[in-house]
Amino acid sequence: MAQIQFGGRIGRDWRDSEPWWPPVPKPPEGAPNVVLIVLDDVGFAQLGCYGSDMDTPVLDGLADRGVRLSNFHTTALCSPTRACLLTGRNHHRSAMGRVADLAIGFPGYWGKPPRENGYLSEILRAHGYATYAIGKWHLTPEDETNMAASRATWPLGRGFDRWYGFHGGETHQFMPALYHDNHAIRPPRSFDEGYHLSADLADHAIEFLGDLRAVDADQPFFLYFCTGACHSPHHAPSEWIERFRGHFAGGWDRWREATFARQLELGVIPPRTELSPRPPWVPAWDTLGDRERELAERFMECFAAYLSYTDAQIGRLLDFIDDLGDAENTVVMVVSDNGASSEGGREGSINDIRLSNFDPAGVSEMYRRIDEIGGPLGHNNYPWGWTMAGNTPFKRWKREVHEGGVADPCIVSLPSRGRVAAGGIRYQYTHAVDVLPTVLELVGVSAPEEIDGISQSHLDGTSFAYLLGDGGEAEPGRHVTQHFEMLGSRAIYHDGWKAVAFHPVGPLYDDGLKVNAPFDDDVWELYHVAEDHSEVHDLATEHPEKVAAMVERWWNEARRNDVLPLDNRVLEAIAHPKPDHRRPRDAFRYFPGGAQVPEPVAVNVRNRSHAITVTIEVPDGVVPNGVLLALGSALGGWSLHLLDGHVRYVHNLYGKTRYTLHADAVLGSGRHTVEFAFEKDEGLGGPTKLLYDGEVVAEGVIDRFTPAGFNGVGVGVTCGYEWGPAVGEGYTAPFPFNGTIVRAGVTTTGPVVRDPVLEVAAILAEQ
Repeated sequence: MAQIQFGGRIGRDWRDSEPWWPPVPKPPEGAPNVVLIVLDDVGFAQLGCYGSDMDTPVLDGLADRGVRLSNFHTTALCSPTRACLLTGRNHHRSAMGRVADLAIGFPGYWGKPPRENGYLSEILRAHGYATYAIGKWHLTPEDETNMAASRATWPLGRGFDRWYGFHGGETHQFMPALYHDNHAIRPPRSFDEGYHLSADLADHAIEFLGDLRAVDADQPFFLYFCTGACHSPHHAPSEWIERFRGHFAGGWDRWREATFARQLELGVIPPRTELSPRPPWVPAWDTLGDRERELAERFMECFAAYLSYTDAQIGRLLDFIDDLGDAENTVVMVVSDNGASSEGGREGSINDIRLSNFDPAGVSEMYRRIDEIGGPLGHNNYPWGWTMAGNTPFKRWKREVHEGGVADPCIVSLPSRGRVAAGGIRYQYTHAVDVLPTVLELVGVSAPEEIDGISQSHLDGTSFAYLLGDGGEAEPGRHVTQHFEMLGSRAIYHDGWKAVAFHPVGPLYDDGLKVNAPFDDDVWELYHVAEDHSEVHDLATEHPEKVAAMVERWWNEARRNDVLPLDNRVLEAIAHPKPDHRRPRDAFRYFPGGAQVPEPVAVNVRNRSHAITVTIEVPDGVVPNGVLLALGSALGGWSLHLLDGHVRYVHNLYGKTRYTLHADAVLGSGRHTVEFAFEKDEGLGGPTKLLYDGEVVAEGVIDRFTPAGFNGVGVGVTCGYEWGPAVGEGYTAPFPFNGTIVRAGVTTTGPVVRDPVLEVAAILAEQ
């Protein structure tokens, strides 16, 4: 970094010297505030202003005052799209070819955007903006989201002044794993006290902006507001779920047709657009049984409530900005990061972590637990049929590069400047990489040649500010070419045409063997999307030379943008993560009251022999109660605790089954050592025992010890308390221990299960 040159004069003393101060960065005169709202897994058709009948009055109001983009595109997954939004570069060029959790050892997939790809926050802060990040981040590799990690890729390391939110792709909406600036924290209230993350995020955004205006009435701000909604789990307050009771009884086919009709009436799709046919793997609503329909309705009611409730919280934030007097000088952009999610499967999911453990819940179990869906004991995601409907009129969905995965809502509102045509709809092709250059143009600054002494790479995005004003609908589109790749599926857009090849996420499992089709076997489809908005008419056989040219263009873009090598594997990335810089060890010590240790860097006891040993002191006259050591929550995990003086171990198998080992004897006062031991057998579980001061006091068997992941909401190991909701029954988290924990640790023996899904599949095949 260049040294600042002093602009004054230094003499022998103050009499012949002239003071000088380095200039303070100043924004351009009248530069607007910028609020970038990023929704999660919200499909093209799920906002009211894009044809939905779900209640989103706040976002619909923004659309009425601003412009809706009908042809806006993302990358098909969350981390990659967020990298595009903040850097203006294609996602592989920012090392985010897939989500940050699935980093692999190639430049396009390292999971850490390089410094030469500066963030919008870094650029605006250098021009005098206050910069705040709220909500989901997901731009830090999973193994760097702990208290011992570097903060270089965290929000405060990439140009934000303050942050309140969560790492990773998802978190529990009633009991999230939260971070404030550079440290982990617990939620400020409990579920029983009415807590929900969407409201908490709005509260903190309001707090941050209020703190700014209490000191400086004029400094512009950049607020990056990223909701958990509507990524699973689809958690919502019960009274909001009740608002939608019976709303979706007509089913997804009827809802999709009605939504398509509204889209045409609104004009958010071109009038010649056709509704893509329901794919054969999505069942017709009329073929479902009564229980399947009732479940599917409940799943969708929870999603709608989640979205509508979050819309209301965004409304509180925008009302506060209006109360500050800032609304008339604030750019508001709203986008979703990818199409609607199909990760709930054909029937829906009551706990997503069960899918990676090769043990999805069936209709009978889900129906028995239907009242839990949408509440703190569920990690619910809706079935494929609602995914299809949420992406109306397009085909396919999140993680895939047909339009259902990459075509998303985008609303831009700037009411006072006369640049935004109120209620306008624009059909020009745009992409997430275009957001950064658009914001810079609206602010009135140029992309810098360097940031903090680091030379900056070229932008891939093209500003779409030209289409926002009156007459913008007649402007020719400026984003001419865009490539796509996500987990092996590929596409290329060029000048109104799109070639696309679907490739299944792998590996596929067949009798325990991995099967991967060669990428060269994929069939490329061709669509004239300037005329065929929803990819209904495949013209590949009619224009083979066009297909060949488009595919060659894709390869050129792939080489230029660090897309290669193609890799559709997901489970291998989970089972074989990037090298761990820590020295290998089989003994882990934990400390009472410390921050939760995320599962990826905590002791790995997944279906592996291990012992949990805790030395405690119980005061005289005290009946010992509370958690000694735990991992996870009611959605899955384990807990060693004392309940009414009895030592108890609970293994919660992803919310499906609780294996409980309970000591009959009551632990007295004084110093004691409590131990739980698990010995893996040749199958999916093994014998267990509890010990007091070296004496066995209880024995049992865990038939199925969690093999692949305890819970999917970011909650790891805690000492002296639980995160919540409680792993076991009969107590309420955090359930702090009322004695003293002298020492707590876990010792592992035996090999790590390197490919748990393959192991489970092989064992089940033998059975």
